[in-house]
Amino acid sequence: MSQTDLALSTIEIEPQGPVHASIIWMHGLGADAHDFEPIVPELRLPATLGARFVFPNAPIRPVTLNGGMRMRAWYDVFSLDLPREEDQVGVQASAAAIDRLLEREQQRGIPAERIVLAGFSQGGAMALHTGLRYRQRLAGILALSCYIPLAGTLASERQAVNQHTPLFIAHGDYDAVIPMRYGQQSAEALKSLGYAVDWNDYGMGHEVCWEEIGDISAWLQRVLAVSGT
Repeated sequence: MSQTDLALSTIEIEPQGPVHASIIWMHGLGADAHDFEPIVPELRLPATLGARFVFPNAPIRPVTLNGGMRMRAWYDVFSLDLPREEDQVGVQASAAAIDRLLEREQQRGIPAERIVLAGFSQGGAMALHTGLRYRQRLAGILALSCYIPLAGTLASERQAVNQHTPLFIAHGDYDAVIPMRYGQQSAEALKSLGYAVDWNDYGMGHEVCWEEIGDISAWLQRVLAVSGT
């Protein structure tokens, strides 16, 4: 695996009719592109939205936190404690690969302002990292049960064009993997930088619940309806 030129395999779910929008959704640590496939019918998005779902596979790499076991991971994790040492090279390599997926969707006729970048856990961290630094306006960023990686460089690297991009950030009150305070701290940091954060918390652990799925569906319909023609 090249750290500078990752090529991500994907699983894609096409709408019944014409494609009018794309949702690129990254899975969490140790999962794969199939992880969030089942959520698509549960979102009950209207056919008129024309949403294509793109689920990429993270590269397989050893993860220090898990004893060096090889698994799908967007970057290495050394510790869950804050402050933490972070895998800057891994984060940046995955961000570059996600950038290429964004470009590919545009080559297929979907403008950036009709693309939502989404993810859960590590995937949500990558959605925030990549989306806020992207040089074209996105429809929205959906970040579930996660935190901001490489937060110290965000203020200098963020792109003004996504300053007003809608952000849906959600976390479980009882998350034992990534404690909710990490998500709250990330949301507050983004608010301090002037972002309009739609913060949501749910009575759950490190997972997704039915109430959250309903809220995600309503948010997706809202941001994709107002950002396109």
